[in-house]
Amino acid sequence: MAVSVVDLDRLTAAGVRSGALAGKPITVLGLARSGIALARFFADAGAEVTIYDGRAASELESAIDMLGGRRMDLRLGPDVQPASTWTGATLIATSPSINPDFPTAEPHLRAALRAVVDANRRDPTSAPALVSEADLFLRLCPCPTVGVTGTKGKTTTSSLLTALLATDAAHPAVLGGNIGIPLVERLLELTPEHRIVIELSELQMPTLSRGTTVAVYTNVTADHLDRHGSLERYRAVKRRLAEMVDPDGALVLNADDPVVAGYASIGTADVVTYRRGPAAAGGLGVEGGWILARNVVRPAATGGGPGRPEIGGRIMPVAELAIPGDHNVSNAMAAIAAALLFGLSPEAIRAAAGTFSGVEHRLENVAVVAGVRFVNDSQGTQPDAVIAALRAFPKPLVLIAGGRDKGVDLSGLGPVAAQRADAAVLIGESGPTLARMFRADGVPRVELASSLDDAVDRADAIARDLMAAAEPAAGASAEPSGEATVVLSPAAASFDMFVDYAARGRAFRAAVASLAERRNGEGSAR
Repeated sequence: MAVSVVDLDRLTAAGVRSGALAGKPITVLGLARSGIALARFFADAGAEVTIYDGRAASELESAIDMLGGRRMDLRLGPDVQPASTWTGATLIATSPSINPDFPTAEPHLRAALRAVVDANRRDPTSAPALVSEADLFLRLCPCPTVGVTGTKGKTTTSSLLTALLATDAAHPAVLGGNIGIPLVERLLELTPEHRIVIELSELQMPTLSRGTTVAVYTNVTADHLDRHGSLERYRAVKRRLAEMVDPDGALVLNADDPVVAGYASIGTADVVTYRRGPAAAGGLGVEGGWILARNVVRPAATGGGPGRPEIGGRIMPVAELAIPGDHNVSNAMAAIAAALLFGLSPEAIRAAAGTFSGVEHRLENVAVVAGVRFVNDSQGTQPDAVIAALRAFPKPLVLIAGGRDKGVDLSGLGPVAAQRADAAVLIGESGPTLARMFRADGVPRVELASSLDDAVDRADAIARDLMAAAEPAAGASAEPSGEATVVLSPAAASFDMFVDYAARGRAFRAAVASLAERRNGEGSAR
């Protein structure tokens, strides 16, 4: 039987403002961050909103409070049949983790959604339309967008790019997506003059029906194989943003990453490459200690006019970047390339990039406690990210790692840890496995800790042992070693001990603060 559905291809932001969704029955699946934003958006547009979540209401009290008292039908708990919540609905809207193909949704919800997808394929009027929060935003957004994705580095790149774009007061910059706010929350206030940076994860991209004006790639290695089943399927998902980019826009690609470099032949959009070596024509590189652009052309979709003049020349010295590590030189060039495409001057880019010190939970300097620097890299859940963290700091260096195994090959991590780290303190479910691997690969000192607090205390003690051993003997002329570094970079998910990586990062900061307080009591913290 045909049902009245929302025609997503005809829906516009102006239409929503004019009441196109008023009175429409709409079901929102999931009462996490994106689901809350969707529910508020639809309710404020006058829709009749039903919310489904398999968790009990007692587990969702804070989420329910965030609905702000709006009138909605809450269908919560494990006894609710998902399909019953969209009977008569014109639209089903989902959080990114709710997908008929991913194990991030409960089996009975996946099955019910699969039936909706199959019904729509047979007859688009036989079931409600289905849309994700990210796809709804891109369908309705009135201004240029930059999608940033990659296995690692996308948060730093997205945040830096937003800081660069924000230097142009005529074009307000907004950051969201996988980082910050769900962008649907800002949708109805946006104008064509805004510029949107949207961080996109592999959870969001399979749900997209269209791309962004500019697509920026950091790298594509291996991650979330527990979700995708194989490296090939993971890479296919990551490739989607390049496949859907605006033909009048641009692809910004890491030429040092062979997978990402291969995207240059996709479609007809302009391609801007970046690399840590000499710049290629139409790209960015590093020459003589400077980040340099060579023959970069601004595309039509970002304001390139007749003649499309080339952009070239020195942008800034690498040494002025405030974010540490060679990998962050690559991330900075990705952001700078996109900023150039939107017409920012090298002078504005240099000033803003030189003051950008990074993002929370990604090589975040937490504190220096009596000569030991503590670094929060809780987002380092994948081996390439941990390797980058190990290479970002000098010895003496102690690594804290461990958590829930993500099904990713970690064999390449051990040799780098043996070369770069003086010790490793390991936690969580994967701690014993990592301990065996690190010992076999020759990490000089490996310990298991019962908790993150215990790991911070053990790492601090080891760091002080290393600093003491490096002090010159009495009468020697050698300089003392200075600081040691303890870096939390887990090479694992957080879910065995914490709700997410951010909670783990906050717990690390709290443990360091407690340590500092104790050492302050001893008169030795600074």
